Amino acid sequence: MKQDGNNYKKQVFLMKRIFSLILFMAVLVPAMGQQDHNFEVAKNLDIFNAFYKELDLYYVDTLDAQKLVHAAIDGMLDELDPYTEYYSEKSREDLKQMTTGKYAGIGAIIQYNKKTDRCVIGDPFDDNPAAKAGLRAGDVILSIDGKDIGPRGSRDAADYSQSVSEALRGEPGSSFEISVQRPGVPEPLTLTIVREMVAVPAITFYGMADSLTGYILLSEYTEDCARYVRRAIVDLKQQGMERLVLDLRGNGGGLMSEAVSLVNLFIPKGKEVLHTKGKISEMNQVYKTTEDPLDLDLPLVVLVNGSTASSAEITSGALQDYDRAVILGSRTYGKGLVQQPRDLPYGTQMKLTTSKYYIPSGRCVQAYDFQHRNADGSPRHLPDSLCSEFRTVAGRIVRDGGGITPDVVQPADTMSALAAYLLYSDELFDFCNAYRNAHDSIPAPDSYELPDAVFDSLKVYLSRVGFTYDRETKRLFAALERAARLEGTADSARSEFAALRAKLSPNLSVDLDRHRDEVSRLVSTELIRRYYYAAGVARYAMRHDELVARAVRLLDSPEEMRRLLGRTGE
Repeated sequence: MKQDGNNYKKQVFLMKRIFSLILFMAVLVPAMGQQDHNFEVAKNLDIFNAFYKELDLYYVDTLDAQKLVHAAIDGMLDELDPYTEYYSEKSREDLKQMTTGKYAGIGAIIQYNKKTDRCVIGDPFDDNPAAKAGLRAGDVILSIDGKDIGPRGSRDAADYSQSVSEALRGEPGSSFEISVQRPGVPEPLTLTIVREMVAVPAITFYGMADSLTGYILLSEYTEDCARYVRRAIVDLKQQGMERLVLDLRGNGGGLMSEAVSLVNLFIPKGKEVLHTKGKISEMNQVYKTTEDPLDLDLPLVVLVNGSTASSAEITSGALQDYDRAVILGSRTYGKGLVQQPRDLPYGTQMKLTTSKYYIPSGRCVQAYDFQHRNADGSPRHLPDSLCSEFRTVAGRIVRDGGGITPDVVQPADTMSALAAYLLYSDELFDFCNAYRNAHDSIPAPDSYELPDAVFDSLKVYLSRVGFTYDRETKRLFAALERAARLEGTADSARSEFAALRAKLSPNLSVDLDRHRDEVSRLVSTELIRRYYYAAGVARYAMRHDELVARAVRLLDSPEEMRRLLGRTGE
């Protein structure tokens, strides 16, 4: 059996190399005429077809055509940008979910848990089937409709989790029984769940940051998200809003058309938001606003960071180019490429990069060059020295490449090593789940602060279960010791090294106290998630978010806003 596995890995590797070679040869031919290019394509496809026929006919073992060809496709895609993807007939629903934000299922994140070697409920969505049925974060999935899921064992963790997720999906209105083991409960729980169309909300939360300032957290650009933002603004105005903070941090984008519609809320009808340029003229399009705006004068600050990408960059960049909003935060990701779905035979599909987009000033924000890579295979990042200058409507200088540079740069808050390890640990996940199972309620996010007793119990729990974490100083110290040994100075500095090692050794209790405020907010966030879901987390975060506070201070100063927007003559 092991030999069969090795053979299959060799087959997959071979197919990937062949397709990579085909692609490499294809990359060389643009300098030729179109006729030569077409010949090269036809020739290499003939080679591949003949190669696979020979492989299938004479290879010592029976080949799995679907797996091998898919592996070959993956090998070819590895040479391109990460946004061009292939979807099998089975997985094309994933593409539909990306664009619509909708799927038929239970409405919960499923994740693998190492301690149980099974999948658990990671994060149920508010007002969706999983939450309605009473499932909670940490519930270990034992069986679905009487079929034992079984532990992961030797299976790939991602494939295992995917298979469990697929088993939970189905036709809207269909019901099934799920058996779970809830930590702290002796007997398994069996619940009946009716599947529904799950709509992941594009707006995670909106509300009033203060008596005058509205706040909208837009998480993704799915169908109708601009319409939802419009509704939120109208509602906030009824609550007394006179200025707005639009939070696009962590928004990876989505539908380009929704970005155009969202920009249209704040700028006049008939204005260009972007245009695209592709290899063929069919992909060259101009996108303009088509409706009367909702509000041309509403003071607006847009929050961005390094995870703001694609359609979120179109929104922030266009509003910057029209001097309509102050952009605050850190430089955005820099995705200036456009993808389109393309149908393939037998119900398969691909998402294909077809063009670059250019926002109103004429700049493209694409930061990475996937055709010319670094020695290690990573894409090259466009250096600032090669970026060109462009002008906003008011004459302010903006640059292309490397994403959107905010009008007011404020680097994202850094997280301590302790908090980072804790955030992604099973220990924090289990602690918060146990707390939720033992307490029916906690105060609302607007007022919640982690009680000292809960923090102290966390310290005891982490010590008891042996929570460990690395510190950067530990790694640097080890490197220093290695260098000292190589240079022959380690012996003479032995006592100094020993004293420094003692001072740098992690002390969990001391470090938790040192980072008490940060850890308390982290734990509070996770506890609020279990009672009030994602909207509650956003409401709580808004109270403690320094960037939101900075945005409010900017909006409190109309003169500073006008200066930043190049409107000093007003």
